[in-house]
Amino acid sequence: MKFLVKKFRMGIQRLQLFFRVGKLNRGISAGINPNRTKKPVVFFNASARLEGLNLNAAFNLIASWGIQLAGREVYHFACRSGLSRCVLGAGLGNPTDPPPCQGCIQYTNLFTSGAQQIWFDFHPDSLLDDLLEGKSVSELEKIVYQERPLGELVLTSLRWILRRHHLENDPATIFLFREFIRSAHSIADEFSSFLDKIDPEAVVIFNGLQYPEAAVAWVAKNRGIRVITHEVNLQPFSAFFTEGQATIYPLDIPEDFRLSPDQDQLLDDYLEKRFRGDFKMAGVKFWSEMDHLPASFLEYAGLYQHLVPVFTNVIFDTSQAHANTIFSQMFEWLDLVVETADRHPESLFVIRAHPDEMRAGKSSQESVTSWAEKKALEDQPNILLINPDETFSSYELIQRSKFCLVYNSSIGLEAALLGKAVLCAGKARYTPYNTVIYPDSRSDYQINLEKLLNSPAIDPPPHFRQNARKFLFFQLFRSALIFKDYLKDHLTPGYVQLSDFNLEDLKPGSSKLVDVIVNGILNRKEFLMETDQ
Repeated sequence: MKFLVKKFRMGIQRLQLFFRVGKLNRGISAGINPNRTKKPVVFFNASARLEGLNLNAAFNLIASWGIQLAGREVYHFACRSGLSRCVLGAGLGNPTDPPPCQGCIQYTNLFTSGAQQIWFDFHPDSLLDDLLEGKSVSELEKIVYQERPLGELVLTSLRWILRRHHLENDPATIFLFREFIRSAHSIADEFSSFLDKIDPEAVVIFNGLQYPEAAVAWVAKNRGIRVITHEVNLQPFSAFFTEGQATIYPLDIPEDFRLSPDQDQLLDDYLEKRFRGDFKMAGVKFWSEMDHLPASFLEYAGLYQHLVPVFTNVIFDTSQAHANTIFSQMFEWLDLVVETADRHPESLFVIRAHPDEMRAGKSSQESVTSWAEKKALEDQPNILLINPDETFSSYELIQRSKFCLVYNSSIGLEAALLGKAVLCAGKARYTPYNTVIYPDSRSDYQINLEKLLNSPAIDPPPHFRQNARKFLFFQLFRSALIFKDYLKDHLTPGYVQLSDFNLEDLKPGSSKLVDVIVNGILNRKEFLMETDQ
């Protein structure tokens, strides 16, 4: 009965979405006369959704409306079965199945119908097909065709959809790799032809690492056209827009910036909820509950001189494309941690597997749990593994730790905020801001790790915590573009409905949020909100 009620309510939400978006698009089409003496703006998003309106699709859509209402012409580069295999379609079951284009095209048409629509189809290239024939996975990674690094452009997407970093050289992986390469090349051709006809002010895309958007970004940048990427930010209903790579969250924080007492309190209020596990990311709540460390764990930890938490990442996450600087990938780092634990029996290393490894529909095929089984970690007394479905409080682990080891997880920033020394093994969004120890090389990493283990006491420099607070404040309250006035929750986590607002609410001067987005895209201003505190 509950299932039928939910299905009925979702059907109502679908009708409401079609009505609201259709009405807003018709209003824009009828009431806007763009200034065609100025350069248009191109929007593209083929990897955020298939059907429905999720957060990144909503950010893209509302931003495009703001640009139109500012008097600038908008083009939507739109997929009409333009991919042999798409990122999201490959995740629905058998990755080799054709993508579910019909519903996706219907929603794409709905969202883009208020502006110029440039539909692209899939066009195979027989010479490229011949080049790909018989290639192994390792050979496909290196494919360059017509000066386009196609293998490199699609690799992140392939790892993401197969939920693994190390790709298997099997027929299914090779097939999907080839189809992604063929599709990326077709998109690049189609977008190049489109750019032959117009010279846009900027191209605005989701994420920038999934292969359709990566191909478009590569073509645009090669022509000297600005590319703006966006991703979800930490606050509810919030986005991050940047001319850099959104998934690494680059911020320009003034050297002389200091938090005021009101800003300090605002940040502390957020952290209090965060440390209780009371937060969502991209509409998903990772912790339904967060338990205290059990007495049995505390008793066992008491047998050792030191507690060292080791926080991992999801190996296929798009952030890993930036992270692998000191180590080739996360498991190489974990292998080093195990070797180090062998030499330091006085310390207890607690490896915390990321909760997203077991998320329904997104479970990792190359997990920390399976790695631990292969390494027989249960036989090593001073290494404990906390599985992704265990609800032990990571923050209590941090508070009891001597120092913390992270790859590039956001919890490294939180550990710095809690006053702990953090040794980071991968590039993270916070490593450029002098918040943690981030070595230059593997040998330097090992030196730092041994120094921390052998030090009788560790007192991290005060500026680590100060810089961590400045960085997090900027990300939460300056760079977070919050769409809460335009969006509301959907029955499906990560998806949204449009709130009741009028086109007047998106016009210049009517919304600080939209003004920041429009000025960032059209006038090269920073995508930062002013705060009242």
